[in-house]
Amino acid sequence: MTRTVPRIRYDAVVLAGGRAARLDGTSKAGLVVGGTRLLDRALAASARARHVVVVGPPELAKALPVRDPASGYAGPAPILTRENPPFGGPVAGLAAGLRALPDPGAPWVLLLAVDVPGAARAIVHLEEAVSREPVDGAYLVHEGRAQWLVGLYRRAALDGGLDRVETDGAPMKRLVGALRCAEVPDPAGWSDDIDTPADVARYRKDER
Repeated sequence: MTRTVPRIRYDAVVLAGGRAARLDGTSKAGLVVGGTRLLDRALAASARARHVVVVGPPELAKALPVRDPASGYAGPAPILTRENPPFGGPVAGLAAGLRALPDPGAPWVLLLAVDVPGAARAIVHLEEAVSREPVDGAYLVHEGRAQWLVGLYRRAALDGGLDRVETDGAPMKRLVGALRCAEVPDPAGWSDDIDTPADVARYRKDER
């Protein structure tokens, strides 16, 4: 019997503005894994969102796709914005992304880091988690490690949490830790991110 998951209405924020210091400054958004750029993977994962904001440097503007099913991209046309200050961290990036979303926003926000290639497989599980009980959100947990940057959060809860923190340099735990969230087990490692050349090599080897 096929399990039916309620459809959750959400916007999406894709964080693509990190320094990538351990990749010698190489743009993570432009990294190719399995024949696809990480930015394109994140946008494909966000294709069911009403609106999508990419938070990253201005040069990403040329890399953003136009909605065109014939070209393989059927998601909403992405909006590009930048966190303030630049490289202010994920909380600052999320705050910038929420500000850039058109009004009225969807009741939920899908938050994705651009450097998590397997995130698309987790979204249905996040939707299921937030539909089961009255929570502020859900995120993946792999081997005891929380991956807050693959999460689905209630917009009102994020707005309230951001009002209580200084966003520049704040860790995600300070924001999400104050919310009531469901932890979604991730035994397959969908939440694994790419931080180093070794991570890139491992992903490319696994996808051969």
